[in-house]
Amino acid sequence: MRAVWDVNVFGVVAVYQAMLPLLRKGVDARIVNVSSGVGSLTANADPTYPYHSIYGPVYPASKAAENAMTLAMMIELEGTDIKINLVSPAFTSTALNNFAGTESIEDGSREVVRVALLGKDGPTGTFTRWEDTTIPW
Repeated sequence: MRAVWDVNVFGVVAVYQAMLPLLRKGVDARIVNVSSGVGSLTANADPTYPYHSIYGPVYPASKAAENAMTLAMMIELEGTDIKINLVSPAFTSTALNNFAGTESIEDGSREVVRVALLGKDGPTGTFTRWEDTTIPW
C-alpha cells in the first residue's frame, strides 16, 4: 500500500511542488494528472458501478486521494492562469498490470496528449477519458 501511495499521491504532490515555480513563470501552463476512473468517489458510491466491488485501500483509494490532491492544487491556483485537469488513460496494457490491459499505450495516451495540448483557452478542472468523455469526481 505504501509503495502505491508513494507514487500515486506523494509523488504527484512532490512533482507539483518542484515544478510550481517554473509553471508560475510560464505561459500557457497546464498540469495534467493521470488518474483512473476507479478513483471516482461518485462512481464507486454507486453499487451498480462495474468496479464498485474492487474499491479498496490500495490502488483505487490512492487514485481518489490523487484526485483530492488535484482539487487542492486547483484551489491553490485559483486566480492564476495555470490550468489543471485529470485524465484517465483507461485500462492500458503496461507492466503495472502484467500487460493485461485492454488498451494499447498509444490509445491510453491519446486523452493525456489531447488535454495537454488544449491551449490557453482550454478548460480547467475537468476529469476525462477517451475523447473528452467526462468522469465524475
